[in-house]
Amino acid sequence: MSQNEIVYLKYQNLEDMLKVIIYSAQSMLGVIPMLYYIHYNSKHVLFIQTGAIGGVTIHYVVENEKPTKKFIQLKRLSGEFTFVDSIGTDAQSLYVPILGLEKSTLVFPTL
Repeated sequence: MSQNEIVYLKYQNLEDMLKVIIYSAQSMLGVIPMLYYIHYNSKHVLFIQTGAIGGVTIHYVVENEKPTKKFIQLKRLSGEFTFVDSIGTDAQSLYVPILGLEKSTLVFPTL
């Protein structure tokens, strides 16, 4: 991979993509990627970015509709998730904000 290359990984469903967040949160750095939403080419796209210097990976999934809640409650042990309006008190869950983008310079393939 050349420097500053962007790799796109399209997932079959949101559940599989959220496993990247669980894995990242359990890594030594404990970094939780941000979850972004954008309406792109008449599609509802949720994506996260991983990587930094030397290359970036965009993990994305196309959904049937726009998220109606502001967070995803992601259970660390099971990987189960639900859309919620606010951060809760479950210590076994990650509360991932869904950040709505108005515009992006990313060019998603095959959308």
